[in-house]
Amino acid sequence: MEENKQITIAVDAMGGDFAPAETVKGAVLATEADKGLCVKLYGIEDQVQAELAKLSYDADRVFVVHAPDVIETCESPVKAIKAKKESSMVKALYAVKSGEADAIVSCGNTGALLVGGQLIVGRIRGIERAALAFLVPSMKEPVMLIDAGANVDCRPEMLLQFAQMGSIYMEDVVHRTSPKIGLLNIGEEEEKGNAQVKATLPLLKECESINFAGSVQSREMTDGIVDVVVCDGFIGNTILKTYEGVAAFMLQSLKTTFTNSGLKTKIGAGLIKSDLKNMLKQFSVEEYGGAPMLGLKNLVVKTHGNSYAPEIRNAILQCRDFVAADIAAKISAALGTEPK
Repeated sequence: MEENKQITIAVDAMGGDFAPAETVKGAVLATEADKGLCVKLYGIEDQVQAELAKLSYDADRVFVVHAPDVIETCESPVKAIKAKKESSMVKALYAVKSGEADAIVSCGNTGALLVGGQLIVGRIRGIERAALAFLVPSMKEPVMLIDAGANVDCRPEMLLQFAQMGSIYMEDVVHRTSPKIGLLNIGEEEEKGNAQVKATLPLLKECESINFAGSVQSREMTDGIVDVVVCDGFIGNTILKTYEGVAAFMLQSLKTTFTNSGLKTKIGAGLIKSDLKNMLKQFSVEEYGGAPMLGLKNLVVKTHGNSYAPEIRNAILQCRDFVAADIAAKISAALGTEPK
């Protein structure tokens, strides 16, 4: 990437449960955090402008692009992408394809964004499938889960590419030196696992471009013994949602315990309040931004549908780091077969 080139991020301002208020606020927060960043908000112009009017922002770096239509959560992904050309998501995707923007962030319909990423932005030639890469908390540093839901059925060769793309991302964006790659399995022994896992293991072991650490079990993800956990999208999405559900249950249980207990417990809670907040912070999705689709020609990032401004801000800044590190070009150089 050219030095000092201004990075422009397209934001699907109408996507998500709290759009456009939270998406607009998150975009403005991102431009405040990085004075060299430009954001284009794609959405229903009067609604987006109404939210901007509530905020103080740099009008030279925050722009509104009118998109009169919206892809709803319940819509068929393929039909929506093909039929709603004037939707905020589709117009933002085309901006990335044309080079008007360097990346897109959306909290909208996940299926539509996955389809749009493949059909509009396009896969790098030589990459079989793009994969969703999601950072989840662990006892040490965040761990990447790939694929987190883009591909339900995967061949071993696809899992190998996921491992390679995840390694490049963790090294160049998250700055992990020689990141450890683990294959999700039901045990550490090589004879364990289904046919897919058994066929994938030798491919990962023989791959010289990654630091393969062997099989890992799902319970070991929280230990942080590897940097990247590789699996198919069905298992990955199931783990991700279980992770989120357990975290929400724990947080609610702690709140209930501290508010409904006796004086002794309440005093103790008051004494550890600051430490407890810091501990619980690592479970917040706001800390990790969104999930990039690795393997596309340009960056597409999916954030939770119920994202608030801080997560959107972090997702936009995550895009900045991805683009600055030229990850798409590095994946293409390592795995692609694009014409020279």
